Amino acid sequence: MTALANHTSGFATAYGVDPLSRSIEQQFNDLFEKEVAVFLVSTGTAANSLALATYAKPGGAVFCHEDAHINVDECHAPEFFTAGNKLIGIGGEHGKLTPDALRTAMNKVPDNNPMHGRPAAVSISQVTEFGTIYQLDEIQALADVAHSRNVPLHMDGARFANALVSLDVSPAEMTWKAGVDVLSFGGTKNGCWCAEAVVFFNPEESEGFEYLRKRAAQVFSKARFISAQFEGYLKDDDWLASARHANAMCMRLADGMRDIEGVRLPIEPQANELFPVFTKAQAARLEAAGAKFYDIPADFVSEDEVFLRLVTCFATTPEMVDEFLTHLRG
Repeated sequence: MTALANHTSGFATAYGVDPLSRSIEQQFNDLFEKEVAVFLVSTGTAANSLALATYAKPGGAVFCHEDAHINVDECHAPEFFTAGNKLIGIGGEHGKLTPDALRTAMNKVPDNNPMHGRPAAVSISQVTEFGTIYQLDEIQALADVAHSRNVPLHMDGARFANALVSLDVSPAEMTWKAGVDVLSFGGTKNGCWCAEAVVFFNPEESEGFEYLRKRAAQVFSKARFISAQFEGYLKDDDWLASARHANAMCMRLADGMRDIEGVRLPIEPQANELFPVFTKAQAARLEAAGAKFYDIPADFVSEDEVFLRLVTCFATTPEMVDEFLTHLRG
């Protein structure tokens, strides 16, 4: 908010060619240790959909986990913006694809057979929809499968920073050095107001993206206000500090649950999302106290249990976590 306020006076060139926006583009080059093509948008759905639209083909198929955000939480925007490319969901434990499962699914869409369409892209989420994280070798293995069919690997990085600090690696190591071709770089879930970026690690592949972005109503006259958010976000590694805090609050929450009767943690947290099993009585008690959470259908819970999604963030305090645990204990 301070960065936004700092850019509210004076005049600036419109449509993203102002000095601030140009400086943000250079910051992305520095961040990823190479020249990249970066395009700012306002939402993660826009970033994902337009990134995939860049590689869309007639009859194209995009391979992803069956629970991927692009597959179940974006109102079919990726299919819409790719002009009908089909998303093919693949099963995998705790939200993660495996190379074997991906290869098997892609083999069902052979080359040079119009009856079955053709591969257009592979997409993974980092962090996944179940709070797990791909290790660098896992990303590379999936990239190898994608590249063997001459399609790009897209990373949905809505929680990019949370994964990065958990792995304790560099942005370059978690992306292009591991085979990622295009990234949806998320800021909104880690403190920004509405700031996301599409990053192409092979800049020549971004040809035509400006037209896709304009057609999707993601070109802003006052683009400097998206850039300003990234200025504040990246300054003094604030984005990494926010992610570390969110992750730490998640671990505090998980550790506080481990000795509470009736609570199970079927998925160990790795970032800032937690997926516990509570008794229905515990869940009702928490809701009565004002807690909000998602109830996820699952075949491994009993009639008296619920499987939940809990998320901590940059604004979660230790006191909030401890209050939640107090109500959970009863």
